[in-house]
Amino acid sequence: MVSYLFAGQGSQYVGMGKDLYDNFPAAKTVFDNVDKVLGFSISKLCFEGPLEELTKTNNAQPAIVTMSIAALEAFRSNNAAVSNPDFVAGLSLGEYSALVAAKAISFEDAVYLVRRRGEFMEEEARNNPGKMLSIIGLDLIKVKEVCAEANVQIANLNCPGQVVVSGAPQEISRAQALAKEKGAKLAVILEVSGAFHSSFMQGATLKLARELDNIKINSPQVPVICNVTAKPANSAQEIRDNLIKQVACSVLWEDSMNFVLSKGVNNFIEFGPGKVLKGLMRRINAGAQVVNIEKKEDVLSVASVN
Repeated sequence: MVSYLFAGQGSQYVGMGKDLYDNFPAAKTVFDNVDKVLGFSISKLCFEGPLEELTKTNNAQPAIVTMSIAALEAFRSNNAAVSNPDFVAGLSLGEYSALVAAKAISFEDAVYLVRRRGEFMEEEARNNPGKMLSIIGLDLIKVKEVCAEANVQIANLNCPGQVVVSGAPQEISRAQALAKEKGAKLAVILEVSGAFHSSFMQGATLKLARELDNIKINSPQVPVICNVTAKPANSAQEIRDNLIKQVACSVLWEDSMNFVLSKGVNNFIEFGPGKVLKGLMRRINAGAQVVNIEKKEDVLSVASVN
């Protein structure tokens, strides 16, 4: 059994996807298509930067989805006989890539949606300033104490000993100090523009809901594990509802992976830039096998996965 995983925001880097674009026609087609959909060259931004432009939320989100699907299509084109995965999942933004992989939404609709999603999140971040804090090496009970005392919210439950919280700037500073007092190994304020996956993003959910009303969503051909429930979504309506909630709700990544593992899956393929999900899996279940598809050599090294 195998599950496909898809990268989330923060994994972007200048040059991502160029190797795939140059070596696999299927990957080139993905990049060329997205440039037409968005009306500007996201390919050039991925390949050449500058990094400060690529890192902007409204650019990073479609760029990462594009790179992730290019990696998937390069892999599929080189592994014609490979069977469908048993599950797909993506970290936050990566859920859109997972939905494309499961044929629940089209690639073109996905990149349009995440471009708009990024714009809405940036707008909310300007109107409702906030920050995010990664707390490492503190058990969840103590993290919840920090949240209560500092008035911040859990944004991501990534893996054992790694929780991200969101809140107002002064409250995040208070949470950072409290986490250290309670014994956290690290408490690092993240380089992001807002308090994502919290009530600070509530306005973005309403705008995203309106966009989703105009998007065709199909029942997934492969179970898609949703970030907000850590369970599969089985219908178009469920997918729509969960995508709306996801912007302002906690990402239950650890629970999502434990659900997939509980179904007997022990092999995972991570598509897209970086190896963040492989690193998280090492903390969730060190026995699970994760391979990354990011460059030509990765595609060629995985002969087939079933």
